[in-house]
Amino acid sequence: MVLTALSYFFWVAVALGILVFVHELGHFLFARLFGMRVDAFSLGFPPNIIAKQVGQTEYRLGVIPLGGYVKIAGMIDESMEMPYEMRPVLDADGQPKLDKKGRPLYEEVLDADGKPILVEASEPESDEYRAKPVWQRILVITGGVIFNVIFAWMVYTGLNLAYGERTTPPENLPFEIVPGSFASEMGLETGDRAYAINGTPLQRIEDLTPMVLADENLRLSVIRGQDTVVVNGLERGLTRFSIAQREAEAAGNPPDLRNIIGIDVMLPALVTSISPGSAAEEAGLQPGDRIVAADSERVTSWQDFTEAVNSSGGEPLALRVERETGTVEVDVTPRESGDGYLVGVGSDPTMYGARVADLGFGESMSLGVDQTASMIGTYFGFVGKIVTGRESFRQNVGGPIMIAKQAKEAADMGGTQFWGLVATLSIALAVFNILPIPVLDGGHLVFLVYEGIVRREPSLRFRIAVQKVGMVAILALMVFVIFNDTLRIFG
Repeated sequence: MVLTALSYFFWVAVALGILVFVHELGHFLFARLFGMRVDAFSLGFPPNIIAKQVGQTEYRLGVIPLGGYVKIAGMIDESMEMPYEMRPVLDADGQPKLDKKGRPLYEEVLDADGKPILVEASEPESDEYRAKPVWQRILVITGGVIFNVIFAWMVYTGLNLAYGERTTPPENLPFEIVPGSFASEMGLETGDRAYAINGTPLQRIEDLTPMVLADENLRLSVIRGQDTVVVNGLERGLTRFSIAQREAEAAGNPPDLRNIIGIDVMLPALVTSISPGSAAEEAGLQPGDRIVAADSERVTSWQDFTEAVNSSGGEPLALRVERETGTVEVDVTPRESGDGYLVGVGSDPTMYGARVADLGFGESMSLGVDQTASMIGTYFGFVGKIVTGRESFRQNVGGPIMIAKQAKEAADMGGTQFWGLVATLSIALAVFNILPIPVLDGGHLVFLVYEGIVRREPSLRFRIAVQKVGMVAILALMVFVIFNDTLRIFG
């Protein structure tokens, strides 16, 4: 239990560390581009493990890996390092003094040892945030979001360049539907073959993900016999998806199409390779064999065979195998491996029309743009459904504990899955931060847009009050999601 907790902590630190660094780097670089003084750049929150002054900026590493901040001179900053109150500077007649641009001057009242210290207000220095034009401040505020999106695109591009694009024609892969499942409720039947999503022909089965099928607005066209049939998504599909995902994980099953949606792609159990020294080799299985039964139970797909092997408990399995010379009986004894059992047979996806196309740099970039745009649209649509009550907030929102769990699982599966998850989380962070909530980048953006339109910034007192409310709301949200994550994983 302790090792598991430490492993989760390590992976949340890695995943969030990457995302927070990219986000804060966006704020930092835009601020420096426009000549603003950056007093602090922090990964994590205090207490600090490391703090080093380099030039005008102090670089910090905080012990709490749940975020970070950039402290820009002249900005009501998100770090909230020191409690303070801003008061307007009044002239002899009691009226607010204005600077050369007609903005009110103010003074800060800082709590130091419980005693207020007045800091005389002055014209903003040329390297302060408040001295810069609105359009520059907008770019500084949105810099983190911009960098998160660019980073996700770069990761997708890199993965596409390194691994290419896998394509399996959906017409080659009939479905097997689990009775009583999500897919069964949708009206899908065993033998259906996917044809189109929302009227657009489906080019590759890899695009038919659990998240796509969970969309309540989905219209999935399938070929059933000689006919084309359209089935619709289920109401509150994302909430059902989240519940099914947790149930699959609690049972120790991978969160795939079968375990979440109830769709098993019927890949025939056709052996194309045998691992040297494996149980399959000892039993006499050969490339080209088609496994049709295990212990008298019919085998129609690799999923059936995998389940038979894992449920064997290491006891011998009597296989019925079809090969060119006829049908033969083969006894094989599965060997324990990790959480399950293996016999050492493999299948070549190209037997079902699967192809992996190597992509050039331009093609990888273009596909990366499509993947990034698709994820942005998915997350904004998801937020909209939660706001309108069409999906459950509690069932669909995760925090650092869920991120840690997903990051560890993805890392265990390999670098491709881990970096794919990081790219997805980078987009999620961008979408969350651009929401018009005080303290978040989107909240600052609302104030700047207002200032740009009316040529006057909101009152300082109002902005600080809203910032404090926003901070309380965000802290309450963090407590909720951490508690919710704990219940979902350990409850």
